[in-house]
Amino acid sequence: MAIINNDKYTQRINWHLSKYPDKRSAVMPLLYIAQEEYGWVSPEGINEVAQLCDMDPTQVKSIAGFYTMYSEKPKGKYWLQVCNDLACALRGADEFHHDLLHHLGIEEGGTTDDGLFTVEHVMCLAACDKAPMLQCNFHFMENLDMAKMKAWIEEKRAELEKENS
Repeated sequence: MAIINNDKYTQRINWHLSKYPDKRSAVMPLLYIAQEEYGWVSPEGINEVAQLCDMDPTQVKSIAGFYTMYSEKPKGKYWLQVCNDLACALRGADEFHHDLLHHLGIEEGGTTDDGLFTVEHVMCLAACDKAPMLQCNFHFMENLDMAKMKAWIEEKRAELEKENS
C-alpha cells in the first residue's frame, strides 16, 4: 500500500503540506505517516515522501537517518523502546530491560518470531520519575514491572490470535 493517493492518509498529508509555506518543511511529519503505513521508513516511503515534498530521495533518507524516531529497518507491530539512561537505571530499568528481552526470547534490537514486538534501549525519554518506563510506538508506558508488562504482552498476543481466527 502507498501513502500517496491513499484515502487513509490524504487528509493528513494535505494538512501537513498546507501547514508550511514550503513543501520541504513537511518532510518530518510525512515520514511519520510513511513509517505508520510501512512499519518502518522503507525505500518506497522515502520515495513517496520525496515526491510529495519535491525533494531528492537522498535528502529525505538523510533526514530519516539522522533522527532516532524513524526506523530504517522493519520493526515489530509494537516497537518497545526502554529508557535506560542513568536516572531510569537507578529505578530498575536495566533489570526490567533484561527481563523483558528474556521473557520475549530475543536479544537487544530483536523482533519476536510472531512479528509483534521489537525491543530496543534508548537514552532519555524524559520520564525519569516514572521509570521503569518505555515508549511503545511513541506512546509512554510508565511505572512498569514485569507482571504488568507480561499481562500487556499476553493481551496483545490474544488480540493477534483473535484477528487471525
